[in-house]
Amino acid sequence: MATQPHVIVVGNEKGGAGKSTIAVHLTAALLHGGGRVAVMDLDLRQSSMARFFANRRAWLASQDQVLPEPLARHPAEDGVALARAGDIEQMARFVEAFGCASEEAEFVIIDTPGGDTHLSRAAHAQADLIVTPMNDSFVDFDVLGHVDPVTLELQKPSVYSETVWEARKARALTGQRQALDWIVLRNRLASVEARNRKRVDERLQALAKRVGFRIGSGLRDRVVYRELFPFGLTVADLSTKVRPVPMSLVHVSARQEVRALLHSVGLSRFSGEELLAAE
Repeated sequence: MATQPHVIVVGNEKGGAGKSTIAVHLTAALLHGGGRVAVMDLDLRQSSMARFFANRRAWLASQDQVLPEPLARHPAEDGVALARAGDIEQMARFVEAFGCASEEAEFVIIDTPGGDTHLSRAAHAQADLIVTPMNDSFVDFDVLGHVDPVTLELQKPSVYSETVWEARKARALTGQRQALDWIVLRNRLASVEARNRKRVDERLQALAKRVGFRIGSGLRDRVVYRELFPFGLTVADLSTKVRPVPMSLVHVSARQEVRALLHSVGLSRFSGEELLAAE
């Protein structure tokens, strides 16, 4: 391609924050908005994103339906086997896959594992935008920043913030592209524990000013996101023809959340009514 793709890395060194859910919803929304998207799953053992889009292909074929699909450019078909390989082989496969994705796609969306790995750091170094979902708790906040155990006041950035800082420094040294953007998504918000939410929010706002990230809206903890996973579908895919589960007002609210997510990450041009409204 004549221009460089927009590289979105969904990262957080803690499992269970909803990285894969965010990644597949961003991908589906961009696809429905007309974007040419390549996906890379670097969680070699779990491979939730890769399995999601494999499920999508299988379900669509079984139902004789057509929906937009991303270009799958994962480092390996057998992620578990690659996970057993050394860093040199893993990096070689990553460089090859990323090169293909960059040549073919307008957007490259990379899902990373819940831990610090060689491939994850390599992906962060390539990112134009890092999207970090976090659950609304101090357990998740601890990956981003440390608080005083007595006063709960912010003490210092934590390990993952340092990873992003290193990626920003490396990018700045190249002098080739604009500064790396970073957004932290308040994900899987519950409707209870208002006092704890306020405490987390105050520390998150303080940390955002200190290390330089934006705060945006993620996705609530809805059953619909989980029940569509086996089919490789998102709420953006549902229509009168594509309806593996009964539709309700919950699906409408979920579509609105996806729209808010796109606005949060700066992709509002892909959040039109035609994307999120059922046919």
